[in-house]
Amino acid sequence: MSQHVHQMFSQIAPRYDATNDVLSLGVHRLWRREAVKRSKAKQGDHVLDCATGTGDLALAFKRAVGSEGRVVGTDFNADMLARAPAKAAEVGLEVSFEVADVMKLPYEDCCFDVASISFGIRNVDEPKRGVSELARVVRSRGRVVVLEFGQPRGVFGAAYRPYARFVMPRIGQLLTGSREAYEYLPSTAAAFPSGEQFVELMRSTDRFAEVEAHPLLSGLAWIYVGTVR
Repeated sequence: MSQHVHQMFSQIAPRYDATNDVLSLGVHRLWRREAVKRSKAKQGDHVLDCATGTGDLALAFKRAVGSEGRVVGTDFNADMLARAPAKAAEVGLEVSFEVADVMKLPYEDCCFDVASISFGIRNVDEPKRGVSELARVVRSRGRVVVLEFGQPRGVFGAAYRPYARFVMPRIGQLLTGSREAYEYLPSTAAAFPSGEQFVELMRSTDRFAEVEAHPLLSGLAWIYVGTVR
């Protein structure tokens, strides 16, 4: 992530959650729950959630793995991460939060059952390297879960594109003060490989026995699940 993008996320961090809820009408929360379901995380599992932001997906995983499980949430941006511990405390969930770079994770090989990243892999300078690192820290037959935007198709896609281009930046500027951030987010999503292209990127790491792709809302978002060799 460039320093400019890093600063942009720091700027919108205080209003990030509220803005996400407004722009997606809360649908992003349903997508995160579906990602946890697809991960097959169970009681007692150890989970790493990268680009955790304010911690929503990490908290969802903690509910799945229970008191005997362990969840670590990491983010490259300390400002985004700053609200996560308080959110966990508010709902009585014990999650560890640490600043870390997904391209160079400070964890040993094969120490997690599941590793995830939501709406963050497209911001990584080398996505293939990031996916490979996620797989490195997961045990054999464990799973890497990637939740990311794609390019929606059909009638929904035709309606969504002008919304993303014109409406999102205006709402984002109103709520966070940064129009640039909400021009950057849809533009990077539109350009990032999705569907079979991203599946091929995951396969090219040579770390997965199989990779699945599950579209959400006509391909507006995708859940990718890789089973580690």
